[in-house]
Amino acid sequence: MADNFYNEVLLDHNLHPQHLHELPCATCSHAGLNPSCGDEITLHLQIRNGMVETGSYTGVGCAISQASADIMLDLIIGRSKEDALHLAELFKKMIAGEITDDELDELEEAGALQNISKMPARVKCAVLAWKTLELLLHENG
Repeated sequence: MADNFYNEVLLDHNLHPQHLHELPCATCSHAGLNPSCGDEITLHLQIRNGMVETGSYTGVGCAISQASADIMLDLIIGRSKEDALHLAELFKKMIAGEITDDELDELEEAGALQNISKMPARVKCAVLAWKTLELLLHENG
């Protein structure tokens, strides 16, 4: 039952992404690339007073990289930059198989990607958006 739910979450975000578009009001953008498979995204954020007010992504890639980016944006919009970085750290812990149940709860729908940790070839797909987020926020500190 749980695997079904997670598959539905990924499928929904892949087929009906809410954040796959340009963002003319973006205050910062950063491109990310997974050279091993060709996935590429550009993350666009509007940050004001240390808060992620809105965000989007553009690019192409597999279902996992695209769904991960969309889920990530759902999670970080409306949060502080510090919270967004904390969530990125938790996501990486989850993919490494080192997350606690309480930390997993913080990731909400992003927890749907937990089983990616068992598919080494897909790990880079899942973390592409999250690493791009970290680079963008560190550059725009």
